[in-house]
Amino acid sequence: MRLGTRSPNEFIQVLNQKNEIIQKKCLEKINDLTKMIDVKVMLGDSTITEQKTFDPKLVMDYFQKINDSLKDWSVHDVSISNNDDLRRIFTKFEILEGSYLISGHMSLQFHVLLYYKPDQRVIDCQKELAKIVDLTKNKEQKLSDNSDQFVLNKLKEMGYKDFDHQKLFEVFYENDEFREKIYAEIEKDAGVDFKKLSEKKTQLFNELDSLLVETYQTSSVLIDDSRLVSGEEGCLCTIDLEFVKNETKEGLFDPRKMSDTIKENILKRLKEFEEILN
Repeated sequence: MRLGTRSPNEFIQVLNQKNEIIQKKCLEKINDLTKMIDVKVMLGDSTITEQKTFDPKLVMDYFQKINDSLKDWSVHDVSISNNDDLRRIFTKFEILEGSYLISGHMSLQFHVLLYYKPDQRVIDCQKELAKIVDLTKNKEQKLSDNSDQFVLNKLKEMGYKDFDHQKLFEVFYENDEFREKIYAEIEKDAGVDFKKLSEKKTQLFNELDSLLVETYQTSSVLIDDSRLVSGEEGCLCTIDLEFVKNETKEGLFDPRKMSDTIKENILKRLKEFEEILN
């Protein structure tokens, strides 16, 4: 049974009221931890601008503090999911009172936006990459336009006289070492070391990746499980109460069969969790 679900039972209504207070306090705390600050970032066109963000570590630390305070509860480690531009920080915890399991789930879902650090090296890397791309593009286009004849001419220079286009295809297909030798000669004559330029491009792209900075965006709203799964931003705080019979959890049960002691203990656990949230 998800607390917050309508019920005519008086005790469940009391739990629902407590759950509403807990959700409100959780949202207030998360909103405080995700207050936006301005940071300077660089766009892909080298424009410097300001972007708003928050620090997810503050939320992770807060969830961990809650876990550390739930002394008698079974808690899951604070985790963060990483799905492209969508992230989720979450934790779960539970405790058994008699035959009734109280389980809680807290999450913050947010989006990640990537920018560059406002660093001159970003511009320098982009310029170097542009030069390499232009150079290799021009040379590769020239080689592509005249590839077969270029290779045949090179073969003749190396003493191979009787090659035609069909023979060229057969030899290149069957002999990797020969093909690589010919291409190395062609690259040498072209005045471009394509392998070296490719390695330089990879190095520059890796350096640009190291100059990326993440910013984080979320919404100051409570969401439910379905909105969490659909990728909406916001905070989730849910509490479930289940009846455990023969190690099987049952969400549907008759609250009227609960003893007064069990009811008191369940309410006590919720009050304990409410205090920890503060």
